[in-house]
Amino acid sequence: MTAMTSMTIRTAIAIGLLAIGGWAHAQQPAQKANPPAAAPTPKVDLPSPPPNFEYTVDGRRDPFVSLINRGDDGRSGGAAVRRADGVPGMLTNELTVRGIVQTRGGWVAMVSGPDGKVYTVRAGDKLADGVIRTVTANSVVILQEVNDPLSLEKQREVRKLLRGGEEVK
Repeated sequence: MTAMTSMTIRTAIAIGLLAIGGWAHAQQPAQKANPPAAAPTPKVDLPSPPPNFEYTVDGRRDPFVSLINRGDDGRSGGAAVRRADGVPGMLTNELTVRGIVQTRGGWVAMVSGPDGKVYTVRAGDKLADGVIRTVTANSVVILQEVNDPLSLEKQREVRKLLRGGEEVK
């Protein structure tokens, strides 16, 4: 016999023995371990509220109101904060540029707010969270106050484009 043939025969015998050993192991009945009996959980009777019960807030916050994005505008929270009417009451993210007109004194932008009305703004006009820095032929640049205590910058420049969209620097 050649070395190759004897090696093939040895390999076949080894595979056969492994298969028989696995088959014999599978034929042995598996012993089932009885799991320990779980202790019965005691039943707890919760007290029921008295008849005609009514929950009062008493200065506590509503636990079902999200704490995320609270305080960035006056609409959320317990006490309603009244904002000014018109442009001084608008936030930067509520502002949409509708048109830009050139006048003798410079550029004037026509913007709309959440109330659907259109207002004219110039450089230097104040918003609820910033001030209009400049008005150019195709954009309005707003210097927005950042109310994030974790942010290193306290102001950021937001450019509202005439053709839609905005850039933040």
